[in-house]
Amino acid sequence: MLHTVRSLRGMVTSPHHLASQAGLDILKEGGTALEATVAMGATLSSVYPHMTGLGGDAFWLISWPDGRSTVIDACGAAALGASRALYDEAGVTDIPWRGGLAANSMAGAVSGWEKALSLSTSIRPNLPLERLLRDAIHYAECGYVVSDSEASLLHEKQAELSENRSFLDAYSLSGTLVSSGAIRRNPALALTLKQLAHDGLDSFYNGALAQTLADDLENAGSPLRQSDFRRHQALLCKPLHTTIKGAVLYNTAPPTQGVASLAILKIFDRITADQVDGYDHIHGLVEATKRAFIFRNRHVGDPAWMTRSAQDFLDDDAGIAQLAAGIDMRHAMPWDVRSQMGDTTWMGVIDSSGVAVSMIQSLYFEFGSGVFLPQTGLVWQNRGSSFRLEKGGWNSLEPGRKPFHTLNPAMARFDDGRIMVYGTMGGEGQPQTQAALFTRYARYGVPLQQAITAPRWLLGRTWGEESSSLRMEAGFDPTVLDQLQQAGHDIKLVPAFSSIMGHAGALVRHTDGLIEGASDPRSDGVAAGF
Repeated sequence: MLHTVRSLRGMVTSPHHLASQAGLDILKEGGTALEATVAMGATLSSVYPHMTGLGGDAFWLISWPDGRSTVIDACGAAALGASRALYDEAGVTDIPWRGGLAANSMAGAVSGWEKALSLSTSIRPNLPLERLLRDAIHYAECGYVVSDSEASLLHEKQAELSENRSFLDAYSLSGTLVSSGAIRRNPALALTLKQLAHDGLDSFYNGALAQTLADDLENAGSPLRQSDFRRHQALLCKPLHTTIKGAVLYNTAPPTQGVASLAILKIFDRITADQVDGYDHIHGLVEATKRAFIFRNRHVGDPAWMTRSAQDFLDDDAGIAQLAAGIDMRHAMPWDVRSQMGDTTWMGVIDSSGVAVSMIQSLYFEFGSGVFLPQTGLVWQNRGSSFRLEKGGWNSLEPGRKPFHTLNPAMARFDDGRIMVYGTMGGEGQPQTQAALFTRYARYGVPLQQAITAPRWLLGRTWGEESSSLRMEAGFDPTVLDQLQQAGHDIKLVPAFSSIMGHAGALVRHTDGLIEGASDPRSDGVAAGF
C-alpha cells in the first residue's frame, strides 16, 4: 500500500490493526492522544504478546500544542538481588537470554500508562480506566487470532522457550503449539487487566497484584521481589534535541539509544546527497550510523553511570562536523561491532487538540525472557539480559541500575509548523529505519506511506548471524547496490518486506489541522483516522 491516509480530527497508527482500532475509538469518544495510546498499548499486550506486554518497559515522547515536549521514562531497573554473585553461583559467564535469570529487571510499562493518564487530566477529565482497557480485556478473555508474526517466531524459538512449562501450556491447544490463524485466549491476563481497572494502575506495583507477580517471578527463578515493585516509579524527563536544516528533532535520553538516532540525522545533514535512495543517500546514512553507534556503544546506559553527556555530544557542532568530514564518500569504514538486539512495538497518536504521542513499548527479545507468569498471564521481559557481568564499564550489572535500551520514540518539529511522530521496532535497526523514513519524507519529499513501504537496509549482526553485513531488501536499484559493494560494503540481499527490517509508522500534523498517517506493510498494523 502506497496511499498515505489523511484526516482532520485525529489519527492513530500501530503494528496491529485491532490496537489501532482501539485507539481510534477512544479518540472518537473524546479521549486524548495519551488515553488512546494507553488503550493501544494495552490492546497490543493482548493481541501482539510476542512483541510487547505489561511485563515490559516503555518510553513516551509527547508534543504539546504550546511547543513543550515531555518524555516519560517507564524503564525498570535491575533487581536489588541481581548481583554478579548470583550469576557466579549459577555457573554462567553471561546473563542468559531466557529463563528466570533473564527476568532480572522491573517492568515499567504500566507505570508509564499511569503517568501518561495523570498528564492527560491537564487537558480534560479522563475516560474511565475500565473503558481504556476494555478491548484488551476482551481479546484476552474471548480470544484473538494469532498472527503470522507471532506464530512463526513461536515455532522458530520453541527450543529456547521450552524450559518454562507455563509458557508452553499458555501457547498450546490440545497439546500442540498454536499456529497462525488459531484463536488463542489468555484468561489470566484478562483477570489481571480487570484487577488493574478496578484497583488502579498503581496496584501493579503496590498491593495484592504486586505480591502475586513477585511470587510467580520468584518461583520461576527471577531475583525480582516485592521490594523491587515498591521502589519503582516512572519519571518525567526532558527529551534530547538537535537542530538540522528545516527542523528540530527530538528523541529520548539515556538509557535509550535516542542520541544515536539524532546523531545519524545531524551528521547526514552535512553530507551532500541529491538522489533519494541513491548511492550517496544510503552510503552517507550508513557511514553516519557507524559514527553514531561508536559513541552509543562507548557511553550510553543508565545516566547515573555515564561519563559523557548525550546532549553535550549533540550540541558539539564542531565535533559533529568533524565526524561528517571524516566520512569517505567513496569507501566504507570497516565495521565489525556487536549489535544491540531486540523487538518491540511503536505506536503514534495525534488528537484534535494537536497533542502528539510517540510511544514505544517492549519485552526486548520476542517473548521476552520466556517466563510466563501463570497467575497473571504476563510474559516478563529480558531487558536485563543486556547487562555485562564484567565488573565496571559500559552497562555492567549492578543492583538497581537501569539497563541500556534500544527503545527510542522519535519526533520532529518543522520550521513550517508541521509536527511529526515516528518510530519502529527492531533493536539495532531502529535508528537506521528512523533515518531512512525521515530523510525520505523530510529531505526528499517522498510521501509518508511510500517512505515507509520502500525497501530498507540494516547494518550489523542479526540473531544467529556472525556477519556484520549490510542487509538490503529487494527493490533497490541494482546500479546503487553495485556502487555500494564497490565501496566496500558487505552487501547481503534479503527478500522484500523482510521482518528483520522492523515495523515502522509515522504521523504528521500540518498547521491547517490536516493529519497524515502511515503504517508498515511488514506488520499487521494500520493507520486510521476520523
